Amino acid sequence: MNTVLVTGATDGIGRETARQLLARGLRVLVHGRSQAKATRQAEALSSARTVPVWGDLSDMRQVVALARQIIEQAAALDTVIHNAGVYEKRRRLTADGFEMTMAVNHFAPFLLTHHLLPALRAARAGRVVTVSSMAHQNGSIDVDDLAFATGYDAFQAYANSKLANILFTRALAKRLAGTTVTANALHPGVIGTKLLHAAFDIRGASVEEGARTSVYLAVADEVTGTSGKYFVDSREATPSREARDDALATSLWVKSEQLLAPFL
Repeated sequence: MNTVLVTGATDGIGRETARQLLARGLRVLVHGRSQAKATRQAEALSSARTVPVWGDLSDMRQVVALARQIIEQAAALDTVIHNAGVYEKRRRLTADGFEMTMAVNHFAPFLLTHHLLPALRAARAGRVVTVSSMAHQNGSIDVDDLAFATGYDAFQAYANSKLANILFTRALAKRLAGTTVTANALHPGVIGTKLLHAAFDIRGASVEEGARTSVYLAVADEVTGTSGKYFVDSREATPSREARDDALATSLWVKSEQLLAPFL
């Protein structure tokens, strides 16, 4: 039985993603920020195939601890779906000194993937699926100012973090070439989640629709071996020019490794 981790699975798209994966017969590691939230959601999904795991993704030490929990539950992990995300209206720094949006949306997936690679390699064909956004088209990353010290704009921070998701995916795919592990990113659609309402105060499509591309990339046979790509509506799409900049992807990877060195 394949095992899939879904981060941010206690609400919105993540919760629906977990539900759809369970309906397909998979074992799902349900991630929440706290043990209570993760356990409550795992129980609410009413399946013996749900396993709660927890950790605050803004705290890199908790991300490392989360990876240990996951490996204890799944020495061979088939898929990681990096679904969790935040939109911060005001600039806040985490205890580690990272800007909150980039911490949760980029640094946490980067670090968690690093620690889970042995489990992904132990699977028959491991997959790393990262939920980005069409907002990445507005992103413009300065690798020397990932904390927005020179000025903060909430939407720009979010767009930059979503651009970082695609750049991370491209760089990871290159590093995984020749292995059985793949990495792909996606835009879920404009979905009526709490994040959408808080950030933009608009209505969106259903979470059922929002989960479909994540589930597709997690289970579809036709994307076996596909890596380094960006998907919209379960179809390969072309991201922005900056998202296709491999030199920028490499620079972001190197800077991320430097900043996360104490936790790697």
